[in-house]
Amino acid sequence: MSLDTNLDPKAGIPQQFGAYDVLAKIAEGGMGAVYKGRHRLTGELVAIKVLPASTAKNPVLIKRFEQEFRAAAAINHPNVVRGIEYCGTGSNPFLVMEFVDGESLGSRIDRDGAMSEELAIRIIAQVCQGLHRAHKQKMIHRDVKPDNIMLTVDGVAKLTDLGLVKDEENEMNLTKTGRGLGTPNFMAPEQFRNAKNVDVRSDIYSLGATLYTMLTGEVPFGRVGPLDCWMRKVRNELTSPRELNPAISERVDWAIRRSMSGDPDKRPGTCKEFVEDLTGVSIRPSQANGEAQPATELWYLVYLDDEGVKHTVKGSVDGIRRALKEGLLGDTSNIRAARSKTSPFVGLHHYPEFRDLIIEPAPLPSPAPTGNSANHQAMRQTVGTSTPTPATASRPDPEAVDYAAKARMAHDPNAPTAAYQSATDSSATRPHLRMGGNRPAPRQQEPPKKGFDWMMWLVVLVVALGTSAAAVVMFGKLKM
Repeated sequence: MSLDTNLDPKAGIPQQFGAYDVLAKIAEGGMGAVYKGRHRLTGELVAIKVLPASTAKNPVLIKRFEQEFRAAAAINHPNVVRGIEYCGTGSNPFLVMEFVDGESLGSRIDRDGAMSEELAIRIIAQVCQGLHRAHKQKMIHRDVKPDNIMLTVDGVAKLTDLGLVKDEENEMNLTKTGRGLGTPNFMAPEQFRNAKNVDVRSDIYSLGATLYTMLTGEVPFGRVGPLDCWMRKVRNELTSPRELNPAISERVDWAIRRSMSGDPDKRPGTCKEFVEDLTGVSIRPSQANGEAQPATELWYLVYLDDEGVKHTVKGSVDGIRRALKEGLLGDTSNIRAARSKTSPFVGLHHYPEFRDLIIEPAPLPSPAPTGNSANHQAMRQTVGTSTPTPATASRPDPEAVDYAAKARMAHDPNAPTAAYQSATDSSATRPHLRMGGNRPAPRQQEPPKKGFDWMMWLVVLVVALGTSAAAVVMFGKLKM
């Protein structure tokens, strides 16, 4: 399909793209413009995303643009914006997407601030459903954030902007090993270092960070530069969302902090598990089919007491949780649970009803000391005193940032690949890193001066001459 574009001489807006008439401009950014259009034959309303001619000259960006269409067209789900058509020829390649009558979640937060917990969970659960479908099709989004979630006027959430998606089955090798991609406040710490090899858990981290912003109206880790942001992520220096908004429940606060653990192994492994963490209820096939669950469900526990004696007990969720909080069941690692006597008994961490009492959010494991430990300590001191990057908006730049690999930190496998500059202010002061190789040579200690030696010999000579003179005088007197 070739590009057929006519310009409105008054507004400078294209009148058509291929078979679509342009109705209005929706938005414009660094990666191009988005227009509202209508198919001339079917009358279908669409969104047309157009790359500027300057960007179209970059072959990698063109491939990402095509990849965005392929991913959106392959994921057929009501909570993912659908891809309709792609045209890569001409000076302005364009992508035709499903038109969403509404606004982005980011715009909603900018206007109204924090939202209620009930509404936030309802929205994020829809996003999880669409993202879960992408994960089942071996795709990792890598840029989940409020600006990439659309809300219809009917309250339906739709995930969009799949330009950074990682397709494990149709890898186009657009991401180099050792390069970071994403939006700093919302991306997982391991994604700073190597976006090519991230997995589902990096999207889980971004979901947690997005929910954090939805419930607090603030971006996690504050408005700081990307490098400082990464340092706070790996050390889990996250202000609890409940501390910013006391209306947040303890469970949701824990679920967000767990999903944003610096250590990927401590996060939920699937979108389903993340939703279970938020609700505290197992998602079971019977629930998906609409079958009612008993109001009070009994659980069976097998545990060892302090003397190593095995016990089997049963109780309700509330009763078991109370016993766990009071420490009546001993070491939780020795407890196995099941919903019936004949079901397999597994650890409590498998059940969202009890998981929040078992698993704690965790920072990234500390790297083993190396010869560069002194450099690392110097870097931490520098970053800790750096001036935060000023922000011109309540959230980071909506465009994802591709970070070049320059300043490597060999002592930490998750260290970011560059001395980053904030996406919101290119002139802002950045933390300065001295990574080795450019250090001034250590100052050589001057050898001690030899002044003391010749002064000692001078004194000895004077004493000898004085003694000789005295001896001559005494000898002369004796002869007289």
